[in-house]
Amino acid sequence: MTPLAQRLAARIARQGPLTVAEFMAAVLTNPEHGYYMTGDPLGAGGDFTTAPEISQMFGELIGLWCVDCWQALGEPAPVHLVELGPGRGTLMADALRAAKLAPGFLRAIRLHLVEVSPALRVRQEATLSETPLAEPPRWHAHLGAVPEGPLLLLANEFFDALPIRQFEKTPHGWCERLVRLDDAGTGFAFTLAPPGPLAALIPPALRQASQDSVAEVSPAGTCLGVEIGRRLAAHGGAALIVDYGPTEPSGRPTLQAVRRHKPQAVLEAPGSADLTAHVDFAALAQAARDADALAHGPVTQGAFLAALGIAERATALTKEATSAQSSDIAAAVKRLTDPTEMGELFKVLALTGPASRPPAGFAALRPAGEA
Repeated sequence: MTPLAQRLAARIARQGPLTVAEFMAAVLTNPEHGYYMTGDPLGAGGDFTTAPEISQMFGELIGLWCVDCWQALGEPAPVHLVELGPGRGTLMADALRAAKLAPGFLRAIRLHLVEVSPALRVRQEATLSETPLAEPPRWHAHLGAVPEGPLLLLANEFFDALPIRQFEKTPHGWCERLVRLDDAGTGFAFTLAPPGPLAALIPPALRQASQDSVAEVSPAGTCLGVEIGRRLAAHGGAALIVDYGPTEPSGRPTLQAVRRHKPQAVLEAPGSADLTAHVDFAALAQAARDADALAHGPVTQGAFLAALGIAERATALTKEATSAQSSDIAAAVKRLTDPTEMGELFKVLALTGPASRPPAGFAALRPAGEA
């Protein structure tokens, strides 16, 4: 058993089975052995690759999106530019490089990075060390530590890593899935709690689902959606959330573990693999609306990047590229936008203050999944 597995086994022996959310939180953020706390999981040498690591175009277009939103707000100064889970800092570095086209934006922003991993904070600081800003970046453990004020918020593959609770439809009703010790006492297995009042958490779209259906609920994601919506409603601004998942919950379990770019059993060797689940965009949008913000989308990542001009940016980059570089640029566009790659599975949701127009990339697009 991994060191974290030993701790989890002792915890279960002491207090009984854990919710999936408790297990997931411990696996990812345990201060000593949590997956995100002990190293850099990104890139070809890590466990997964995100869009900013695939091409500079992704971050550049998002940087210009932020500038456009800032201008639509009346160019407030200061404005809090926040990224949740900034990874290596690649997206933000690319975004701020593109934003040099608007020097007033760079002078106005106060950069806040919400990151719990000490190792990734070090990497982010190095990546952003040459970025010209009026004030140095500030790091926080949670959004609540960011000062109030006009807000531009980015979250790329952040919500998928927030802990979820799982519920299974049985002949007796909805029962929560828990994590127990297996029969040998050397590993972990799923079990079910008796039916109870927590069934009220089931998304409306799944309440009449068939037997054996699984509902996944992220209380942490919902609370964060409310917090973002409250800030936008009170102070104005925009949030851009890019992640993977359907527009409506599917009734199938999506919790997965990935190590070295390959699937791993979810309960195997906790702390050694990334744990994520599909984002419930409908619930996230509703949480923001409940706080009086507006939700736009979600739209597919492919459609969003096309609307922002990724084809034109690729053409511009290709003009000064070698043949090999041109092939890499074309491959990156395909990976980011093609429906068989990231273009369809990944969605983009924008949240804005109540008086805002639809931001760039959303005004002329149908929601994802709409004919």
